[in-house]
Amino acid sequence: MAKFIYRMENILSLQIKLENEAKIQLTLANNILRIEQEKLRAIYDDIEEYEEKIRNFKNQVLNIKELKRCNDAIAIKKMEAEEKKKDIEAAKKNVDKAMKRLREAMVERKTQETLKEKAFEEFKREVNEEEKKEVDQIVSYQYNNGKEEGEL
Repeated sequence: MAKFIYRMENILSLQIKLENEAKIQLTLANNILRIEQEKLRAIYDDIEEYEEKIRNFKNQVLNIKELKRCNDAIAIKKMEAEEKKKDIEAAKKNVDKAMKRLREAMVERKTQETLKEKAFEEFKREVNEEEKKEVDQIVSYQYNNGKEEGEL
């Protein structure tokens, strides 16, 4: 029996590799986004902590130096938060780009798989036609040989 060989198997395997790489890139981009979001949460936690200290100063003896230090720290943390928001936006864009590349790679892989399936179906059809021809030839040969033997 004939063996099916897909001529563009190397392209299909390349598409699969590209898809796997795109999946890895998407995972890395998502991890970076998650880390940046955690950093932003930590900054907000620090701001909350400094604000809590300021609220506690109102109940105690006023310490001007510590109050100023907390207010300065809050201002710095708010600036850090704004920078971190920019980093998060950049990370989100990277995730979107990675997702787009993954979708494109998946489409290409599926296209190659569809082409392979069609080629396999064509191969099966050709094999069936060849088998039918062989059967017809055998039947014709037996029929013709049977006639010749009957005539003798």
